[in-house]
Amino acid sequence: MTGIDRPIVLVGLMGSGKSTIGRRLANSLKLRFVDADEEIEKAADRTISEIFDEYGEKQFRDGERRVIARLIGKDPIVLATGGGAFVNDDTRALIKRDALSIWLDADLETLVERVSRKDTRPLLRNKSPRDVLTKLAAERNPLYAEADLRVTSANGPHMATVERILEALAQWQS
Repeated sequence: MTGIDRPIVLVGLMGSGKSTIGRRLANSLKLRFVDADEEIEKAADRTISEIFDEYGEKQFRDGERRVIARLIGKDPIVLATGGGAFVNDDTRALIKRDALSIWLDADLETLVERVSRKDTRPLLRNKSPRDVLTKLAAERNPLYAEADLRVTSANGPHMATVERILEALAQWQS
């Protein structure tokens, strides 16, 4: 597939596969992959958890917006965002204006299974992943639905999700 003339930004809840699938998608499209959370950590010289602890979510979201603006102001890339990035009004408007957004939509069981693999997520600290994800899905899914494309991210091979994204991109381009 060719003709991608803008950044592709993956949005969705934690555990939807934005980073893992994003790397494979970028490889398939021969684009550079960038993880917004990694870039935020580099810029702040702190982990996401440390930023949340020291400055709170509001300041984190402001820094996140600035980093995303810098990243999508350049050549086409595949960008994985944090789960809350697209929820921020300013960040969502920026992405909608300057990029192609793809919502990786996964069911609750898939999300719970995936996020239970590691304990680095500040919003899950000392909480039930199922309860947190249920609440976040209710709040965030209506905003994720504003993405340009919606692709199901299901359990199974990640390349199956990449193939669904490539099909959606081909339809979007035609």
